[in-house]
Amino acid sequence: MGSDNSHVPRNDLSAFWLPFTANRAFRAAPRMLSAALGMYFYDDTGRPLLDTCSGLWCVNAGHGQPRIAEAIRAAAGTLDYAPTFQFGHPAAFEIAARLVELAPEQLDHVFFVNSGSEAVDTALKIARGYFHATGQGRRFRLIGRERGYHGATFAGISVGGIANNRRTFGPLLPGTDDHLPLPYDRQRMAFTRGEPEGGAEFAEVLARSIALHGGETIAAVIVEPMAGSAGVFASPKGYLTRLRALCDAHGILLIFDEVITGFGRLGFAFAAERYGVVPDLITFAKGVTNGAVPMGGVLVSSRVHEAFMRGPERSIELFHGHTYSGHPLACAAALATLDVYREEGLFERARRLEPVFEEAVHALSGAPHVADIRNVGLAAGIDLEPDLSAPGRKGYEVLSRAFAEEYLVLRVSGDTIALAPALVASESDIARMVEGLRAVLGRLG
Repeated sequence: MGSDNSHVPRNDLSAFWLPFTANRAFRAAPRMLSAALGMYFYDDTGRPLLDTCSGLWCVNAGHGQPRIAEAIRAAAGTLDYAPTFQFGHPAAFEIAARLVELAPEQLDHVFFVNSGSEAVDTALKIARGYFHATGQGRRFRLIGRERGYHGATFAGISVGGIANNRRTFGPLLPGTDDHLPLPYDRQRMAFTRGEPEGGAEFAEVLARSIALHGGETIAAVIVEPMAGSAGVFASPKGYLTRLRALCDAHGILLIFDEVITGFGRLGFAFAAERYGVVPDLITFAKGVTNGAVPMGGVLVSSRVHEAFMRGPERSIELFHGHTYSGHPLACAAALATLDVYREEGLFERARRLEPVFEEAVHALSGAPHVADIRNVGLAAGIDLEPDLSAPGRKGYEVLSRAFAEEYLVLRVSGDTIALAPALVASESDIARMVEGLRAVLGRLG
């Protein structure tokens, strides 16, 4: 029998090791979220806290959507779990078909996982597996981008380019040493509104890796159409088109990591539609269930999928999967979420709100400590002039003061603040988050 835990106080904070968190600082001054509805979290004292980043870029339709909650309840009472190894259940096939309808043409198969990190890991395995299946086993290199974020698995941090996520976990995955540069030059792109001009040349760096290693050794390039966790960097005009052309010329698969950009963040179901560029694979998660149940997946082109559909009919084509792939509750949540997006016209609403949001965030350009502002869709990154003696201090102080003094839940990475309101945000919600942030910056030491 297990030990008696009745002596453990309800407010004991020592057992849970929080991810991506300064745990010792958190235990000294906890920021507890106890309920959520609409655009707001509520703490354990009942304070309403405006959610400025859709949870973690995932609650795109706002908190407490009744249709989603009811769908989860109904699913739990009907089919609490079903394996998808050698079996299936109707909701998994239904949500796959719905996602294919939303996806760019030619991306017509879905492999389900449980998170964005797992989606990236899966996409990279599919890319290598595709070339093995087509007799091109020499193609093993996977090229990411500096300051890219592709989750926290070994595969994700290997192709990712955020130093703190990588530096203590090496050696990393072989064949992932090459990284493209982040397509941003602050000298000429600072305070850009929307997509920067003239950034296609950043894609040309791929030609160096091709020349160095030979294109015949490269399996895939993976990029975010908008680098979210790095601080909201939109793809410059022409960049993704040029990257697609280079990949095509050398037979390299192109993967879009749309874990953040999928489901309306940039005003479309997928950023691929906004930019008019179709990759070979798209990773998704977060907004597919509005954050209510963990779910992720990979949209795969027919060309890639069909390469695996060979050999004896009874043989397994891809030795990969997870116990909870296509979980019934996640499928139910995703189906209800897509209904909400469609019936409330939230992708279209995001496009209408984009110029309002842009004006609001760029009004902070003269605020104290602000070094740069970037925006695209309903996302903005605000860089603070760092304290060189204590990098990240200002960002952490903004996070803490915003919670305690302005009733805001912010997303901060180092000295960069990210704003990404839900697609249901009102103009007054946007104004309030910006003015609350202005007030905090004015009091910042």
